Amino acid sequence: MKLGIVGLPNVGKSTLFNSLTKAGAAAANYPFCTIDPNIGVVAVPDSRLNVLGELNHSKKVTPAVIEFVDIAGLVRGASKGEGLGNQFLANIRECDAIVHVVRCFEDENVIHVDGSVSPVRDIETIDLELIFADLEVLERRIAKTSRSAMNDKSLKKELVILQELKALLEAGKPASSYENDDPDSMEFVHSLCLLTEKPVIFAANVKEEDLADDAVSNQHVRAVRSYAEKTGSKVFVVCAQIEEEISELDDAEKADYLEALGITESGLDKLIAASYDLLGLLSFLTTGEDETRAWTIRRGAKAPQAAGKIHTDFERGFIRAEVIRYQDLVACGSANAAKEKGLMRLEGKDYVVQDGDVILFRFNV
Repeated sequence: MKLGIVGLPNVGKSTLFNSLTKAGAAAANYPFCTIDPNIGVVAVPDSRLNVLGELNHSKKVTPAVIEFVDIAGLVRGASKGEGLGNQFLANIRECDAIVHVVRCFEDENVIHVDGSVSPVRDIETIDLELIFADLEVLERRIAKTSRSAMNDKSLKKELVILQELKALLEAGKPASSYENDDPDSMEFVHSLCLLTEKPVIFAANVKEEDLADDAVSNQHVRAVRSYAEKTGSKVFVVCAQIEEEISELDDAEKADYLEALGITESGLDKLIAASYDLLGLLSFLTTGEDETRAWTIRRGAKAPQAAGKIHTDFERGFIRAEVIRYQDLVACGSANAAKEKGLMRLEGKDYVVQDGDVILFRFNV
């Protein structure tokens, strides 16, 4: 999973990125400090892995990972070359979703690029710049396709879709609102990697005192939640400063610190949960003496597709999947014990993989 982090300057974007990835991106109280795209890879916390690793004495335990791409702070006019943001928008076109960091705190010592804190205005500023950036892509694609569509029916169909998307964006609506009953047409839309088609998670950056009650009393966060509800987006509340502090602690110290603050999850935990939910993802597990590993797939994926995540040969030569629920495997203590109790299931090509399934794939190529 790959997430692109965007936001106006001085909203806590790079501070949050630093704390999530410990990648050390520059963070300072002035616009355009982050002038190169920063990339960090973060392990997805999953306590099940260590349990299975110990159970099977695995030589290696490999978690699923999320890749974060942090780009320069965008400002009004970025799509036309204002500031430094526009040149980096291409870096998030390949991302699965966008994490939009929104400032929801007042602090006269931290400059706001527009002079005041107004999260919905800030969101609309970024949204507009993403629309402009997508329009630029569509205009180039329309010009190219128009020249080739004269004698090609499939290109004529693509041209119609491109023009419909352009009209939608010109009306101020995101590409995610485009509707077409034809699966092939929607597949073409997805292939364009338009920024406004990507699902969005809003990170409402608040002060420490707003964390304990999930910022229920923070009017700025309420405004963001209301906006997100209308657009089908997710929201999680985070304090970038606190995240920066706990990123330096070990797991035990982190748990104590979070408890003292009256919260149970770190910002990273909240972001991962929101991402998996928004993108419809789940993790299945494989385990043995060599390695215990988590694999991320889309909800609804069938056994051969899951096998293909491990290796294309597994999908191509799929025979069956030997499946044990994680809880059953741990309760029994071994795969053999689970099998003796009838808790191992043999599943075929139509089996829909569930979160926490521990699977051994049988294949032949």
